[in-house]
Amino acid sequence: MGTTGSIPGYTYGEPQVQHSPVTAAELDALKETLLWTDGDDQALRLAGDVLEDQVGDVVATWYDYVAVHPHLVAYFAPAGGAPDPEYLERVRARFEQWILDTCRRPYDDVWLDYQYEIALRHTQAKKDQTDHVNAVDRVPLRHIIAFIYPITATIRPFLSAKGHDRDDVDRMYEAWFKAVTLQVALWSRPYAREGDW
Repeated sequence: MGTTGSIPGYTYGEPQVQHSPVTAAELDALKETLLWTDGDDQALRLAGDVLEDQVGDVVATWYDYVAVHPHLVAYFAPAGGAPDPEYLERVRARFEQWILDTCRRPYDDVWLDYQYEIALRHTQAKKDQTDHVNAVDRVPLRHIIAFIYPITATIRPFLSAKGHDRDDVDRMYEAWFKAVTLQVALWSRPYAREGDW
């Protein structure tokens, strides 16, 4: 799964990660809202096995998508400037690890804390700090929410690549869709006014 020292800026489980304000009960309620089942946990683990040697290609697909949309690639650049290639590469490594974390990590307090860290890194609170870059200072929530679709729609060919039958691919796909939606719901927390989340 990679170690925290091998990926720049990847601090999963490290003491400097701020504690999430989201409770385990709130997480359980979100999962219930998403119709989450034990079968989804199993399907995600299978997806992790299927995707493990494809994460570079998956993220390349997502980066190609971002690159052709100037309003998205702009988040890797200073206002009005060109994208920072080093910033893109550092984020790429974490994005690849995020795929495996989504599929393999237990959704416990440590995982919740890192979801909050990911969320903060998209807001004015922490954007650009991890990589010490000069780029725009936030990613608007509307684009994070909208990103659920491309991150989900593009995963199916990769889930199909190892010869699993259609039912297994469908189960992996549905579990992935739920997992991405769950994380975006959690990432919305620091964007909401107190009491509105």
